[in-house]
Amino acid sequence: MAKVKNIYVCRECGFESSKWNGRCQSCGAWNSFEEQQVSSSSKGYAKKSIDIEKIMELSEIDTEGEVRYSTGIGELDRVLGGGLVKGSLVLLGGEPGIGKSTLLLQICEFLGGEHTILYVSGEESLRQIKLRAKRLGVDTPNLYLLSMTDAQAICGAISEHKPEIVIIDSIQTMNIPEIPSSPGSITQVRECSSLFMKTAKSEEIPIFIVGHVNKDGAIAGPKVMEHIVDAVLYFEGERNLSYRILRAVKNRYGSTNEIGVFEMAENGLCEVENPSLMLLSGRPLNVSGTCVACVMEGSRPILAEVQALVTKSGFSAPRRTSTGFDYNRVAIIIAVLEKRMGLYFGTLDVYINVIGGLKLDEPAADLPIAIALYSSLLDRPAGDDLIAFGEIGLGGEIRGVSRISQRIAEAQRLGFKRCIIPKQSLAGINPKNYSIEILAVSNLKQAFDVIA
Repeated sequence: MAKVKNIYVCRECGFESSKWNGRCQSCGAWNSFEEQQVSSSSKGYAKKSIDIEKIMELSEIDTEGEVRYSTGIGELDRVLGGGLVKGSLVLLGGEPGIGKSTLLLQICEFLGGEHTILYVSGEESLRQIKLRAKRLGVDTPNLYLLSMTDAQAICGAISEHKPEIVIIDSIQTMNIPEIPSSPGSITQVRECSSLFMKTAKSEEIPIFIVGHVNKDGAIAGPKVMEHIVDAVLYFEGERNLSYRILRAVKNRYGSTNEIGVFEMAENGLCEVENPSLMLLSGRPLNVSGTCVACVMEGSRPILAEVQALVTKSGFSAPRRTSTGFDYNRVAIIIAVLEKRMGLYFGTLDVYINVIGGLKLDEPAADLPIAIALYSSLLDRPAGDDLIAFGEIGLGGEIRGVSRISQRIAEAQRLGFKRCIIPKQSLAGINPKNYSIEILAVSNLKQAFDVIA
């Protein structure tokens, strides 16, 4: 007979313990243990025999049947690696209200032209979904709606009706009645995700799962849920801003470096096919403390404006604030400028901002940050036609970056006249092939002489 016992499970990583602990031994999170009830059998588990016909050699497995569905939204297809793979389980995460349900309902209009879609909602009634679909212009006859939270019943409906695409909105509302815990708990989220995964693989049906994020920015539920799914997509951006960035942090069928850029409009999310032009719109002219950077997001070069403000501090300890760029990296760049260039920031407040909500996590953004700081400190504009990219070493040297030709071509396409690049990267290109003036520098002094 099965016995019921209480265990404690970490909400961050799913680590199980027989007693409550203030700090998780696995991930180190504090106050993350929640009490759960589980049933165990006193007889243990018996070994299962596997049919020998199910074991196959690698050469016997056929991959010709792999199918990718185009979603009709190019930015989403780019992040997915070329489209939605048949039998895949995709987790779409983001803060409430950022546009997850809107995006998935929009792709139903295109996918519904050739495929049947089952949209399962545990948060909204069928009438609410109908009103939202009407506002977004979705009226395909192949879209079927279901308002239910029982994960087992949903999987049964999927196996019976066999839709070609399934959308679950959201995983935090789903539950398995046999599990004695509330919807959204660690056990429920983990087991429901595992159940949907088995259904997607056995029925060869791609399933989208919507997941909300908690206050720490991670998807609510155990981390093991992200290991179960095939792809994890995050919606980034502020709800009070119109632009959204879709980023893949895990993708078994494509690259995790690609991003998709969207703009929230009255009729839903619209693609931004030229993010560089969007991020550079409204640039101030002939103003100190600004410089344009070029970073690679997958195979796409993106230009973004970097702003720096250096001003007198009214406190004994000056402030250092960075938005869109690593704070520790800013501290290193300031230390290099003080040590190698003789500039003084000791009693000055420093504020760094990347326009448009983009986060620059590539070393190529070091040089634009340094130029913006130098320009703001001396109140000397760097020039509206200047773009720069390069990594800064602790000795003040400028190190090379990858894909230099693609960065220069993007800067030339958007009308920039001068481009500062690392001297090491000059060997990989022919400056005569570009109409933009290429300025190769090997250290910070040579870079600052360009704008002197």
